[in-house]
Amino acid sequence: MDNRLYLAAGMVILVRILLSPFPSTRRKIPNTMKDLLRSVWNIFLYTGRFFTFIRNFFFNLLLLLVFIALVISLVPGEEAKIPSGTVLRLDIAGDIVEEKKLLSTFEKLLQDSLAINAPEPETALQDILDIIRGAAGDNRIVALVLNVKDMRSGGMNQLQTIGQALNDFKKTGKKVVAAEDYYTQSQYFLASYADKVLVNPMGGVDMHGIGVYRLYFKDAVEKLEINYNVFKIGSYKSALEPFTRNSMSPADKQQNELWLAALWQVYTDEIAKQRHIPVHAVQYYTDNIDKALDSTKGDAARLALETGLVDQIATRQETTTYLASLSPTLTGAPELLSSMDYLNTITPSFTPETSEESKVGLIIAEGNILPGKQPPGMIGGDSLANLIKKAREDSAVKALVLRINSGGGSAFASEVIRQEILELKKSGKPIVVSMGSVTASGGYWIAADADEIYASPATITGSIGIFGAIPTFEKTLASLGVYRDGIGTTPLAAGLDVTQPLPEQLKSAIQQTIVYNYDQFLQIVASGRNLEISRVAELAQGRVYDGQTAQTLGLVDKLGSLEDAIGGAAELAGLKEFTTEYIQPPVSIKDHFLNFITTGLAFLANTSVSHNPVVVRFQKTFRHQLEELPLLHDPRGVYAQCLLNLTW
Repeated sequence: MDNRLYLAAGMVILVRILLSPFPSTRRKIPNTMKDLLRSVWNIFLYTGRFFTFIRNFFFNLLLLLVFIALVISLVPGEEAKIPSGTVLRLDIAGDIVEEKKLLSTFEKLLQDSLAINAPEPETALQDILDIIRGAAGDNRIVALVLNVKDMRSGGMNQLQTIGQALNDFKKTGKKVVAAEDYYTQSQYFLASYADKVLVNPMGGVDMHGIGVYRLYFKDAVEKLEINYNVFKIGSYKSALEPFTRNSMSPADKQQNELWLAALWQVYTDEIAKQRHIPVHAVQYYTDNIDKALDSTKGDAARLALETGLVDQIATRQETTTYLASLSPTLTGAPELLSSMDYLNTITPSFTPETSEESKVGLIIAEGNILPGKQPPGMIGGDSLANLIKKAREDSAVKALVLRINSGGGSAFASEVIRQEILELKKSGKPIVVSMGSVTASGGYWIAADADEIYASPATITGSIGIFGAIPTFEKTLASLGVYRDGIGTTPLAAGLDVTQPLPEQLKSAIQQTIVYNYDQFLQIVASGRNLEISRVAELAQGRVYDGQTAQTLGLVDKLGSLEDAIGGAAELAGLKEFTTEYIQPPVSIKDHFLNFITTGLAFLANTSVSHNPVVVRFQKTFRHQLEELPLLHDPRGVYAQCLLNLTW
């Protein structure tokens, strides 16, 4: 397209020259030639006007869509009418997260107008809990149906928290039902908490274990002749192994085996407990699926029934009939109340009634840690520090709970956040950390100075280690016949130039920085956890632990939920009566507009992506690993990051 534009521009210039008013030129051009050139010129002229019209049309259309989207977002939706005897459908779609990314009205607008039934990319954990707890005390709700067919992933402790809320719901005498065509491993974990589990005759239950599997690029890096300069401290710090190896190192396998076994034990024990079947039956189902299927001649649904994983094999019509029987007021096909409609009728948790009450502040820190200001779904060093500062300066906030779900990232950004935590402690306000599914490396750097740290047995934490990574491409360029040369006043005059080999002085300086930051990390943990630094050195080396082990080792104070952490913070502050309030950054119109544009374009691009399950799985694996890799965000190239790539 660019070449055609250049050609067209050249022809226009030529025509203008030929039609220029120089007498000598005009006498040499016959009238017929001038008419031809004028015709060609008019073609280009009207073509240009046509493209200008198209550009203006689409720009104005985009502005109109922005205006419509803003109006839709400001107009309150009609509140759902909930009759007595309602069956609530608990919709859990996409990934279960602590904090959802900034949502775009563009996607919803386009989906509704094109009748695209696309599932939500994320579901907030607290929204799920609010819906379950609200329905438990709502006399109009008689039963709850799990809808997990579009659920992708969630941390083990998140799933356990939802499961506990479902058990509390059942204590009211109301039923929980799971009815799906097929259950993935994480979906079934939640389904096991139901009073009754139904599966389609053509379906089954997938339980295959959990693992850590990564893509390794050493040969690819060598073939591309990339010089990957690696600097690290910690025998178990494996974040850069994908670039330096073609397989998992023995040390990494050793540490992963321990915490994976602990998490799998949690999984199998919980399934056995909820389904009232022996643990060995769950293990046999997983380890010997071929032999087990042979006993039912390949019928996966019947195998699940005979093992005790499901209660009934039911077609979709039979399932519909059963759901209708849950309510005395329902006749025929039931109209289930969606959880999002129900959520709009209840007051969200952690919303104080008045600003004068004594409050425990709650801040969510979700995602990779990066310098500067970052949007929801990522942890910005400045963004999170500003929220902590806001809690410190708010006289009504007497204590702070920091809920961290992060594998780490920039060491610099982590330290900026930690420094603000120390300022909060100086003000006399206690701070308690509640660990999510993962609070490791930079996440633990942030957590170490908290007055108390709460985790679940299934939390992944630790990974106390530091690394740096700087690829240079001088060999890659040389293979293409491209070279870079010059002269400077000092050996380091070129700075961090990735087109040249790193000078030895710079390599030495970076390694010294890595060593210094590792020692700093050890000192932070030793001081914050009241441990001898020699003991911390033994526990560090980049090693990863499950929450239960971390508590035994002193890296975590207590095992408990977010609510337990909030109660602990209130106790430290001496509060008997208090409310809990989210502390969140304000979202400006500019943020909404930029998000509208970017997520809208992303949505349009994603509509053409293949939906083949194998292709989708590969895309997810590749994208997830690349998204977690450090991309030179840290100003010094120093990272405290734990890359798990946990496979459910």
